[in-house]
Amino acid sequence: MNSSLLLSITTFVFGFAAVLYVSASVFKKKLPARLAWWITLIAVLFNAAGIVMRWIESYRLGIGHAPLSNMYESLVFFSFTLGCIHMIYEKKYQNPAIGTFAAPIAFLAMAYASLAPGVSNHIQPLIPALKSNWLIAHVVTCFLGYAGFAIAFGISILYLASQQNSGGGKDTPSFFPSHNILEELTHQMVMFGFLFLTIGIITGSVWANSAWGSYWSWDPKETWSLITWFIYATLLHARMMRGWHGRRIAWLSIIGFTAVLFTYFGVNYLPGLHSYAQS
Repeated sequence: MNSSLLLSITTFVFGFAAVLYVSASVFKKKLPARLAWWITLIAVLFNAAGIVMRWIESYRLGIGHAPLSNMYESLVFFSFTLGCIHMIYEKKYQNPAIGTFAAPIAFLAMAYASLAPGVSNHIQPLIPALKSNWLIAHVVTCFLGYAGFAIAFGISILYLASQQNSGGGKDTPSFFPSHNILEELTHQMVMFGFLFLTIGIITGSVWANSAWGSYWSWDPKETWSLITWFIYATLLHARMMRGWHGRRIAWLSIIGFTAVLFTYFGVNYLPGLHSYAQS
């Protein structure tokens, strides 16, 4: 079995976990959710094994490098980080609601990587700009940040939906955490994502200087990374200094993740130094 086949299987395992989580949330049953956590664990282990196998395969081809160099590999890594983070927080809070959004996002990322036109799963040599020790640090930190923002996005949608269903009251259905916990989870995930996005931008700037002789070139991806950073900085500032909470924070979290998606997907269709990310 090669890495591509194992990662294709991983897609279906994430999909099975997503179905169980959504079923648990719809029917308010704990058993499917408990099973979904274990299915997610299997998916994460398969995902990790696929990444390691792909790394080994690259060395066998004589072009050995960390499998983080193109859209396919980054989406695979994103699903892995998303699965790990949501499993940890689900155990911490003993509530499966987080997986209701995290597992489907992980599944969709893997499915897009496997099925989207123009996204190749072939192992390819690194272009000169990517031949740097900063590659792993930059990509890992950025995608840890993206995973945190993705979970915050899902929790924000859950917060808005549950608030509407409860008529704006303070309590949500027993299957879900209270509004206070949902809001605190959103804040924690945004803080987590903001920290790693900041590190990702810094490592990317250092890498850019070594590759292109400039720390900042106002490349579309650099610009939109900065826009995303400012959106989440505004969220954190508004919450800590202005006392914003509830719906306004949830909407800022959703807007922030929209910027994340455009930073990752949208700018790939614009000319720039990061145009290699389309492959």
